[in-house]
Amino acid sequence: MAKMQRNTILVVLSFFAIYFIWGSTYLWNKIAVTELPAFMLAGIRFVVAGSLIFILSKILGLPLKITKKQFKNTFIAGFLFLTFGNGVVVWALKYVDSGFAALEVSAQPLVVLLMMRVLQGKKIQPMSVIGVILGITGIFLLVGQQEIIAQDGAILGMVLIFICMLSWSYGSLFVGKADLPANFFVNTGYQMLSSGLSLLLISTLLGDMWSSPTQWSTPVIWSMLLLIIFGSIVTFTAFNYLLRIVSPEKVATSSYVNPIIAMLLGWYFLNEAITFQSAIASIILLTGVYFINTKKSLTIFSRFSGKRIPK
Repeated sequence: MAKMQRNTILVVLSFFAIYFIWGSTYLWNKIAVTELPAFMLAGIRFVVAGSLIFILSKILGLPLKITKKQFKNTFIAGFLFLTFGNGVVVWALKYVDSGFAALEVSAQPLVVLLMMRVLQGKKIQPMSVIGVILGITGIFLLVGQQEIIAQDGAILGMVLIFICMLSWSYGSLFVGKADLPANFFVNTGYQMLSSGLSLLLISTLLGDMWSSPTQWSTPVIWSMLLLIIFGSIVTFTAFNYLLRIVSPEKVATSSYVNPIIAMLLGWYFLNEAITFQSAIASIILLTGVYFINTKKSLTIFSRFSGKRIPK
């Protein structure tokens, strides 16, 4: 009973991290990317975070040795989630507002659900179908705003964020089945360090102009610290933990809460506008998550199947 209670508390705290703390990373990235090259920013963030994880693991006496297969899988997962999935999103934030980017990424649970259907043959329940329809409607309302599309580079930013979302969604399915280090903290460290080094290599190949932290403004320094400690070490460890003990589509529901947090923080700190259409889109998307995750059945389907409606 005590073990079950501890696990329940850990699950709740992990969901809090990927819901609320992760939602604030859009703001921190938006602040930092105004001064720093996107791939350099993301690379430094993950190299430092990964190194700190290894140092803490050593202090805690956690074994760092992993098999070649596990190392390969952590590299693949790191690429899907961080090298491509995060690095390109940070780059896209140069062209779209942080709240808008988070709202677009909120379509991830829909993509995860569809990928599970195509790649794993999992049946989509009627209520989930309604959630998919609501999600697509919300995304259509979001990206169909003329005032947003008219901004320079906005369409390119939208397309890249969508591709990153596909990468994250496939990564969620991959991690759920892959042979990875048993300890979630160590697993996170390997993913971050490998992806961070990859991002720095990409930044170098692109010819990005690097700068010393002594030249960064105070808001950028604080943003980087928050991204490293909370946005990387805390939340990504929680993310990897949840992927192993709950279904991928439930973990992906963080994408529905993140945009609300991101929109509010962007509005408050960066004066980003929240349009009426964006507000409607967010409401529809949040409604969609209920239908995707609910255990209830629609009365009409229940009658046809002859089954009672679950409470």
